[in-house]
Amino acid sequence: MTPNPLTITDVLPSFSGLPGVDGKTHSSNDFSGARVLVIAFTCNHCPYVQAYEERMIAFQRDYPAKSATLIAINSNETNNYPEDRFEEMVKRAREKKFNFPYLRDERQTVAESFGASHTPEFFVFDEERVLRYHGKMDDNYKNPNNVQVKYLRDAVDALLAGKPVATPETYSIGCTIKWSG
Repeated sequence: MTPNPLTITDVLPSFSGLPGVDGKTHSSNDFSGARVLVIAFTCNHCPYVQAYEERMIAFQRDYPAKSATLIAINSNETNNYPEDRFEEMVKRAREKKFNFPYLRDERQTVAESFGASHTPEFFVFDEERVLRYHGKMDDNYKNPNNVQVKYLRDAVDALLAGKPVATPETYSIGCTIKWSG
């Protein structure tokens, strides 16, 4: 499947009924208190996602939930990728001590509505839930110590300061989303 990605200035596609590793069912409305909402399409098995997990945890730790909230969504099919099953998500979140919601998009409708294609892939929405950044977290997935440009943080900081995002789009590098059928 090759979905059409959201473009900058598109509005957040609403979603509901996504089970979270916290035992609750979530919708896009659950996060209305955050000034900036970051949706990250992720999974368990992708080495690119694994390379970014600590940075995602640090991101959420550094931004109070009322200013910016990161939500991770796993949309991969699980017949060929059993490590992405919900039970495995719960284990991974517990093991890594995720401090952000980790949700399961079993029917893949959320990934499709966003036009997501990779893991990890980040979508940043402002307070009006208008897309202001889409792409990768930073410029070096392999080594966090060699990062030169922090695209995600730069975008969030600009929005929190009431400024336009300098680089609104980058190409996500990672594994492709594993589509059913």
